[in-house]
Amino acid sequence: MEQQIPLSHEASAGDTNMRITNSLPEEVVQCLENARFLHLATCHDNVPHVSLMNYTYLPSSPYSNNLPEIVMTTNPASKKMNNLATNPNVSLLVHDWVSHRPTTSSQSRRLSNGHSPAREPPSSLAALLFNLNTSAVSSISATINGSARLVERGSAEEKYYRDVHLANNTFDSATGPAEESSTKEDDERARLTDARVIVVGIRDVRIADWKGAVRDWVISAPEEEARGQVNGI
Repeated sequence: MEQQIPLSHEASAGDTNMRITNSLPEEVVQCLENARFLHLATCHDNVPHVSLMNYTYLPSSPYSNNLPEIVMTTNPASKKMNNLATNPNVSLLVHDWVSHRPTTSSQSRRLSNGHSPAREPPSSLAALLFNLNTSAVSSISATINGSARLVERGSAEEKYYRDVHLANNTFDSATGPAEESSTKEDDERARLTDARVIVVGIRDVRIADWKGAVRDWVISAPEEEARGQVNGI
């Protein structure tokens, strides 16, 4: 008999174990620092749109009132750009799950009945990656809600965010020479020069683990956090 994953029965429609803080939980920070991409959800006229994005996480910046931010860039003619111009509310999803999908029981039955072509068994690497999903190494997804703003073109603020984002998303070549790495950075800088810089101020975050348990955090300025602690939140 297949082992069933125990799911939490906590309600997830409201605020679950909500806490107030002026910084993100450590496990979310670790997830943001390790992941390569996140999913950005925007909306216009009740029609949602999801994009896969490079990003840069900043615990604070000279422009953020000591609160965490996420920086991205986009083509000025993109759909997300049009959505943000009318609705700055966004939702982000980042996770540390491995993306390998194991064979399901229905697929196994089809294979055994000869209804589908033979499929190679999972490699030892694939099995290892799948097992990581149920360990402490890979265990959460974080839904981050916030308000996005388009940084003013040509400003010192735009230069600051653009340079930080470029540095965070320029990766060393494991085999190529230094000249090749420099050329790639120049190409990326040229591409980003035409892009608009998006900065998301984080409003709240929901952490979900692999069993379905959820926890909610509200991000606020330090003085608001102190008031929340006095009130027992």
